[in-house]
Amino acid sequence: MDLIDRIMELSRYGYFCSQILMILTLETVGEENKDLVRAVGGLDGGVGYSQGCCGCMTGGACVISYFTGKGEDTGYESPEHKGALGEFTRWFEDEMTADYGGIDCRDITKGNPAKRVEYCPQIIAAAFEKCMEILGERGLL
Repeated sequence: MDLIDRIMELSRYGYFCSQILMILTLETVGEENKDLVRAVGGLDGGVGYSQGCCGCMTGGACVISYFTGKGEDTGYESPEHKGALGEFTRWFEDEMTADYGGIDCRDITKGNPAKRVEYCPQIIAAAFEKCMEILGERGLL
């Protein structure tokens, strides 16, 4: 199954952008974490369905942080953390602004729910591939 097909399948199960990004990431590394998938659902629809910042940007930041962020009291974030996040968010902002006029769901869909079906699978795929590229280049995958 190719990436877009998997994204569409997950969408049919009722998952949205940030959840799909996290599920794809967990599948890539052979893990399962239903609590994490549930938690990132708060980012869907532009953070809590507010039509604000696209869940692919915030979800992508969570994907990168899953590998680079601080996760325990005595631990530290990876030295790659801020650089990887910065690279992803700059890329996302540049790409979405050029293609859709901004990074908010309202900018991307122009308030038309049908645009989610048209645009979102490609945006999810591009965000996932960019996250994997950034993590791979840094030896974090």
